[in-house]
Amino acid sequence: MAQKRLREGFTTGTAATAAAKAALRTFLGKPPASSVDVPLPRNGRLTVPVDRVTLLEDGARAEVVKDGGDDPDVTHRARIGAVVRCRPGAKPAQVLIDGGTGVGRVTRAGLPVPVGEAAINPAPRLQIEAAVREALEEADAGGEVRVLIEVENGERIARKTLNPRLGIVGGISILGTRGTVKPFSNQAYRDTITLSLDVARSQGIRTVALATGGKSERLLRAQRPDLPDTACIQVADFFGFALEEASGRNVAEVLYACFFGKLVKMAQGHAYTHARKSRIDFDVLAAWCRDAGLDAGLADPVSRANTSRHALDLIRPAPAFPEILKAVMRRAAIAARVFLGPEPALTYYLFDFDECLLGMHREAGGPL
Repeated sequence: MAQKRLREGFTTGTAATAAAKAALRTFLGKPPASSVDVPLPRNGRLTVPVDRVTLLEDGARAEVVKDGGDDPDVTHRARIGAVVRCRPGAKPAQVLIDGGTGVGRVTRAGLPVPVGEAAINPAPRLQIEAAVREALEEADAGGEVRVLIEVENGERIARKTLNPRLGIVGGISILGTRGTVKPFSNQAYRDTITLSLDVARSQGIRTVALATGGKSERLLRAQRPDLPDTACIQVADFFGFALEEASGRNVAEVLYACFFGKLVKMAQGHAYTHARKSRIDFDVLAAWCRDAGLDAGLADPVSRANTSRHALDLIRPAPAFPEILKAVMRRAAIAARVFLGPEPALTYYLFDFDECLLGMHREAGGPL
């Protein structure tokens, strides 16, 4: 029986973007819209329903109901609003974005947003700004535009997220690197990994490239432009499953592309690396850092790190940094062998958050 096609939704970032554009268009003289067309962070566009638009004395407010599609999370059906105030002036306009009621504020280091700022991640910020500039261009307007993003009951919703543990207080985060929510069925994703490996085998591909997501795949392919499309497989958080499937398909080499947080989780033996199911033991990571030569005075803060990004920032300036990365990659390779077996060669590609290659670790494996 054919599998039901899962319906995509959109992110909190796209909801905030649509609200901001709808509010500004109304303030600039357009009739209130029931939907708006907005840019997505990487490419493409999406038409988003708008629930309501209200003119204010000095601006406008619009509200969008966030739709998670067939992958609903705690923010599904959240009401995300944008209050827009515009001071006419010269072009190009200045766009200022902040978070209001229901949007969290960052209180700890290690997140993509600096301490003290609203928890609106970089990609949604750029997305909101792009949509605002589109509305200004439509109206041939300039000046200064202030956008305040709000989330009804955002503080209550945030209690069901990782925000309190990450030091994001007062509400949810505005997120979304692609703008849409790809429906996530564990079984469907595992089936896709299996099918992708079968296709690679049928084409005689002996080197498969596993990546935790689209970004890590893109960065790996920049390093290895020789890889055919069918060799590259996005395995998300299915670390153990993907390697077990690869081990049974006579591959000669597995390449694994990831970022530091996933690498540490792999090294700590998590077969499934999703944030809801696995957490980094920072005490263990700190011990590994000390073993690799990090001074105890620097290792102690690692044990109290807020996120993997925070831990990476703490160890980056240390002379022992290269040895620490090698040690973690070696441990990840040891953990990988539990699922992959001893025979295929295994190469880790570790990328930084700024998209540079932080390190590689290769093991030859045994004879096939």
